[in-house]
Amino acid sequence: MVYVIKEINEDAFLLPNISLGFQIFDSCAHISRAVWETLTCLTGVDRSTLNYQCTRKVPLAIIGDSVSLLSIAMATILGVYRYPQVSYAASVISLSNRVLYPSFFRTAPSDDKQTRAFAKLVLYMGWTWVGLLSLNNDYGIQGSQILKEELQKMGVCIAYHETFGQGTSFKKIQSIANIIVQSSAKVVILFSRDPHINQLMELVLERKDVKRIWLASIGWSNSPMLSIPRYSQTLVGTIGFSLYEVDMPGFEEFLMDIHPSTSLPEDIFFKTFWEKIFGCRWLNAGAGGGNESVWCTGEEKLKGLTNIKYDFRYQYLIYNAVYAVANALHNLMFSCTFHPETIISGKCVDIPDIKPWQIFHQLKSVFFKNRMGEEVYFDSNGNPPTDYDVLNWQGNSDGTIKFVKVGRYKLRKSIENELNINMTAIRWITGGQEIPRSVCSDSCSPGFRKAAQKGQPMCCFDCVPCADGEVSSQIDSSNCVPCTPETWPNKNQTECIPKTVEFLSYWEPLGITLTSTAVFCSFTTLSILCVFVKYKDTAIVKANNSDLTYVLLVFLCLSFLCSLLFIGEPKKFTCLFRQGAFGVIFVLCVSCIFAKTLMVIIAFRATKPGSDMRKWLGPKVPALNVSICTFIQLFISTFWILFCPPFPENNIKIMPGFIIFQCNECSDILLWCMLGYMAFLACVSFFVAFLARNLPDSFNEAKWITFSMLIFLSVWISFVPAYLSTQGKLMVAVEVFGIILSSAGILSCFFFPKCYIILLRPDLNTREHMLGRGNTQKTNI
Repeated sequence: MVYVIKEINEDAFLLPNISLGFQIFDSCAHISRAVWETLTCLTGVDRSTLNYQCTRKVPLAIIGDSVSLLSIAMATILGVYRYPQVSYAASVISLSNRVLYPSFFRTAPSDDKQTRAFAKLVLYMGWTWVGLLSLNNDYGIQGSQILKEELQKMGVCIAYHETFGQGTSFKKIQSIANIIVQSSAKVVILFSRDPHINQLMELVLERKDVKRIWLASIGWSNSPMLSIPRYSQTLVGTIGFSLYEVDMPGFEEFLMDIHPSTSLPEDIFFKTFWEKIFGCRWLNAGAGGGNESVWCTGEEKLKGLTNIKYDFRYQYLIYNAVYAVANALHNLMFSCTFHPETIISGKCVDIPDIKPWQIFHQLKSVFFKNRMGEEVYFDSNGNPPTDYDVLNWQGNSDGTIKFVKVGRYKLRKSIENELNINMTAIRWITGGQEIPRSVCSDSCSPGFRKAAQKGQPMCCFDCVPCADGEVSSQIDSSNCVPCTPETWPNKNQTECIPKTVEFLSYWEPLGITLTSTAVFCSFTTLSILCVFVKYKDTAIVKANNSDLTYVLLVFLCLSFLCSLLFIGEPKKFTCLFRQGAFGVIFVLCVSCIFAKTLMVIIAFRATKPGSDMRKWLGPKVPALNVSICTFIQLFISTFWILFCPPFPENNIKIMPGFIIFQCNECSDILLWCMLGYMAFLACVSFFVAFLARNLPDSFNEAKWITFSMLIFLSVWISFVPAYLSTQGKLMVAVEVFGIILSSAGILSCFFFPKCYIILLRPDLNTREHMLGRGNTQKTNI
């Protein structure tokens, strides 16, 4: 205070030709004394009378107090009179309330800035699971409440929150120490002041090998009481915020120049200061000297002393507080920067006319740069621009703790609060360079999501794999994101990739096998047709109704080839005609077999004496039979194509991870009508052939027709459940397999025995043998 008043009075530009003075009142760190001295300032006399100013000599502004509780009591009174008060150390958040404390200003930062700095630090270090201890007074309660809100916004969880203070019992302190030790949180935020921490640290020391990262508030971040060797094994590695340190040029030299020869008689602090520094007593100090005392001579030298430690943080705030009042006074007197509230006569105010409330209004808009180049002003709540230093507690060789500046939290120059820390300069209690972890649950890898544990904070969770069709690409994802219909998760479920387009291709092993089989069977059928054409004049060919045989073989060949319509990439043409072609061709084949069976029965009935069945012999009956049976199926297929034509589509639903390129049959009812009619016709053919199986063997095709229809029905009966239980290209493969196998069954059972006789047993291929009059052994045809 003395230094800054002296500096202002020597300044030719600030308050020229005006000297500032000061009065110092001691609140004795007691609220009643602070109130008494405040009333003394207002009235001008020791025995105050409320609402009366008893002398003209009253201070224009009050600098102080340093304690928040005392500042609140003072601000409550001073706010009534709009009497300006500038504190250099009171930081409690409630003092920013302009309704309760309208004339309060401060150069110390409000604790809400400190809480945001803590939250930023925790986020910067990646800690999500922390403990919180705070004092049970305004400083701790208000600060911890805002801190919890800030941490919650950032996704940080509080493992525990315990309060303590001057009246806290020893049992309660023991309980807090046990909580710290037992909790999995490795980081503890301690919102307190140093006198209240010692007992807690003593109890923590008793629990061996307890290594916690302590985050210190301004109240104890550079405490000399805790930087002794006893606490080094517990508090080394502590990170704390302290007031921004600024070098004040000339202040240290001012202190070094203090000497008895230059001190004024009214300087009530000099003698005490000298005795404290040199450990001596003045001869006229009164009782208590004794023979053992060292007497002060005045020849002692301050320069060269090593036991003096300077910390100019709070001194710098006092410096700014005094300068703020001086600049407000200068603006009022010389710059005429009037506010409506300060105008009296429309001209600059003279010294005798200055009122404290006018200084208050000027303080609201004061703005200047001090000698260190720092901007000084107050926001709408009376708070200053603020930066913080980040301190790291590191051990010295003698076991003591030193406070090393490792970073800065910038609130003054950046719109976005910015925390800069030199991580390589930090020394952790763990001894390593890596940031200690403090999490309730380990991070979930991509491909997993967080699932909250019942009854636990959100930072405690289990990692659950994403469901089918969902991905998470970031660490600690809260939710998995569904892939689009055209994409599917990769193996690790970390990203969506295009689905595999699947259809029964000609070039895959299954497609090659089915295609080769269909082509081979069709060539085999054509070969049999050639055999029958070549040996058309033989008895066995004539006896088998050669016209129906040729038609049957041609359409059996087509039935093998129509299976190729189901293989390969679905096209509009193939989808439109493949089911219809398959249905019509198969019905035509079955109707030919049915016609053959009828002709066998009619032929044997016609050989009986007096039978009138001979008129039904000839090509008209089988042709009519085939035409009628085929027409019905052709009508169903044509109606299907016209009413609801099949079409190609990409099906993204039936198989996860695949896009099934398939033919949409459009109408399942018409599909099953077509298959049902084919099955009905096959059953009729089988039933008729079964009844005719006991006719004479030498001219009986009914037995082989029965076998061929039995195979045909067996294939298609097993086809239905197989078809319905498969999806995608396997469904198509089942249908192709059914077409080939049923056609092959008819071909092998119906024509292979005849080819055997034609090619290998020509002696049996005679009319006599067909009529049963030959000498050869009877053979089933």
